[in-house]
Parts: sequence; structure tokens; C-alpha cells
Amino acid sequence: MADRIKLFFIQIGDLSYFAGRFFKEVLRPPFEFRELLRQCYQMGNRSLMLVGITGFIIGLVLTLQSRPTLIQFGAVSWMPNMVGISIVREIGPVITALICAGRIASGIGAELGSMRVTEQIDAMEVSGTNPFKYLVVTRILATTLMLPLLVVFGDLVALYGSALVENLKGDVSFQLYFNTVFDALAYGDLVPATVKSFFFGFVIGLVGCYKGYYSKKGTAGVGYAANTAVVMASLLLFVVDFIAVFVSDIFYEL
Repeated sequence: MADRIKLFFIQIGDLSYFAGRFFKEVLRPPFEFRELLRQCYQMGNRSLMLVGITGFIIGLVLTLQSRPTLIQFGAVSWMPNMVGISIVREIGPVITALICAGRIASGIGAELGSMRVTEQIDAMEVSGTNPFKYLVVTRILATTLMLPLLVVFGDLVALYGSALVENLKGDVSFQLYFNTVFDALAYGDLVPATVKSFFFGFVIGLVGCYKGYYSKKGTAGVGYAANTAVVMASLLLFVVDFIAVFVSDIFYEL
């Protein structure tokens, strides 16, 4: 038990040093813009289908599960307000981040881990190329920039799924539904959710790169890096979400 606790704090320290190295390298030229754009396409465009399907199902299920209870209390007219605020504030960002942690963090961990095992990273260092800037900085920046866009896309698809249920079961037009949702939302709902989605993306990219960049134990280490990247990223996402909610509550009280 003591060894596990010690290993946990060692990993936290190594991850903090890795993050500090990222902030140091990200401002230092040369800048790998082409590789950054390629990574944005890989992580953003290729995640749209998965995020869209997940968001659509979340909107359907949340509305179908909530509708009977609201009907029982005679508050079914509050459905757009409840679903819209719930998805935009919490459900959309967190679920999208978890989906991306499973797809992106594991992919980064496996990719960089295989490069480490096959000594491609060592070859880049010998040839005079900075592998950290080319491999790590571009991927962390890509996840940080792409996740907020994926969250917005997932929120819109989830709201469409909810509006579809209301249209079929409650004869509520799509225009009325979305007008009600946008009237219920305020800047205090949008800004914290958008800001914390940037941190979600940073955590996903950071953990995936960290686990893959320092992968060991041969080919078996590649699978271990991909697996632990998903687990660690998912846990850190909940920690970041708790901190974001706590800070936003303090801001509202002020």
C-alpha cells in the first residue's frame, strides 16, 4: 500500500514536470504549424461521428427519462430549460471529454509508446530534431483547441435529440424548443462550461503524451501506456470538473 501511494505521488510529480516542460517549449521557436493542423484534423474531424452519436443518444435518453416525472408534477413545459441547462453546464462537456479520453488519450499513448519502443524518438533526438516539440507540444495544443469545438457540437446534437422527442411526444415545434432553451441559458452557463472544456482537452493531451512518451517494457508497455492513459485522464477529468464547479460557485456568490 505504501509503495502504491509513493508511486502515485511520483507520477504526479513527473506529470507536473512534463506539463512545465510543455509550457516552456510551446513559446520557443520553431513552431510546428503543419503538424499542429494535422493533429487537429486527426483529433477533431475524426471524433465528430462518435461525439455526435453519443450526444444524440444522451439528448434522447435524458428527455425520455425526465418527461414522465415532469408530467406527474405538471411541469413538462420546463423540459427545454432543464435539458438545455443540464447539457450545456455539465453533461455535454463531461461526457464529450470522457469519450475523447477513451479515443484520443489511448491513441496518443499507443502511438508515442510504439515510437518509443521502436526507438524512433531516440533517432529524432540523435538527428537534431526536438521530438518533444514535434510530437508532444502539437498533440497537447490540438486536444486543447479541438475539445471545446467538439463539446459545442455534442451539445447541439444532444439538444436536437431532446427537441426531437418533444416534437414527437409533446407536439412542440423545433423553433419553440430552441427559443426556450436559448432564453433559459445565460453567459454564466456558457462561459464556465467553455473554459473548463479547454482544461479538459489539455488534460487529455497531457496524460496521453506523458504515458506514451515515457513508455517502457517493450511492446507490452505500449498497451499498458494506452490503458493507463485512459484511466488517468478520466480520473483527472473529474478532478478538474470538481475544481471548475467549485470555482464557478464562488464566482456566482460574489
